[in-house]
Amino acid sequence: MSEPTTWQTLSLPAKLLAVPFWLLRWLPMPLIRFKGAVLGELIYWLIPGRRKVGLINLRLCFPDWPEARRRATLREHYRVFCSCLLAYGKLWFGPEKLVRKLVRREGYEHYLAVKDQPVILLAPHFLGLDYGGILHTADHWGASIYTSTHDNPFDQLLRLGRSRFGAPLLIRRIDGVRPIVKALKQGAPLYYLPDQDLGRKESIFVPFFGIQTATVPGLPRLAQLGKAVVVPMVTTLEGNHFVTRYYPVWDGFPGDDVEVDTRRMNAFIEQRVLDFPAQYYWLHRRFKTRPRGEPDLYGRKGPQD
Repeated sequence: MSEPTTWQTLSLPAKLLAVPFWLLRWLPMPLIRFKGAVLGELIYWLIPGRRKVGLINLRLCFPDWPEARRRATLREHYRVFCSCLLAYGKLWFGPEKLVRKLVRREGYEHYLAVKDQPVILLAPHFLGLDYGGILHTADHWGASIYTSTHDNPFDQLLRLGRSRFGAPLLIRRIDGVRPIVKALKQGAPLYYLPDQDLGRKESIFVPFFGIQTATVPGLPRLAQLGKAVVVPMVTTLEGNHFVTRYYPVWDGFPGDDVEVDTRRMNAFIEQRVLDFPAQYYWLHRRFKTRPRGEPDLYGRKGPQD
């Protein structure tokens, strides 16, 4: 377990970084959206390496799209990404009343119907995921798996923000399954982010947009061990507000086949990406781990895992 981050435990660089975010809390959202769009355009052009990753991901997932559409989607992704980044000032340092005005809920009844039993909140990597997660902790004590090995100032501020309402249980991935299952059985809903490439050792290969993709099969295993139901939730930036959508509980999950269950998870994420293609996190090398014998899709040389 990791102790919740507080202002007192922040490093001096993290406290200094917090100052501009504290000031940004005062800006109205339309101005944040404008500044985010300008900053996003600049970063799109100034960091070609990361832009290349995003374009490769979009080409792999949407081979039938015209190249102009993929580039336009990625540019919009950068604009939304930077708007979300600047809005962290409101999320981290604004009063709870402001956060509740900033983030709206839809389908919340799906969670409320099962909140008295073990629940896994399936939260794919959409750009607004912190906004939905932090609002959820304002009303429900919960747990999340802490995977970062970094302790840079921004990561410290992320942990501070995630701990500001009702300090959730922060479980390190290296601690294994046991504390996660214990938390579920104690009634802590698990905010679970499933869709990043963590390497061959922790993954199985199942399709994602038709590509064999290294995917952690933890969702069905945790649901089975913790006797938990799965409620997906996706948070997106729409206009000047974030919208968190809770989806119906998955029936018949987990089933008898971990691979089938993991394919089901990826298929669900695909559908949400199609709903908001510019707001999925495209800058991660989602397809970096390949089945043995396949070439690297990002043009890198030598062993990759």
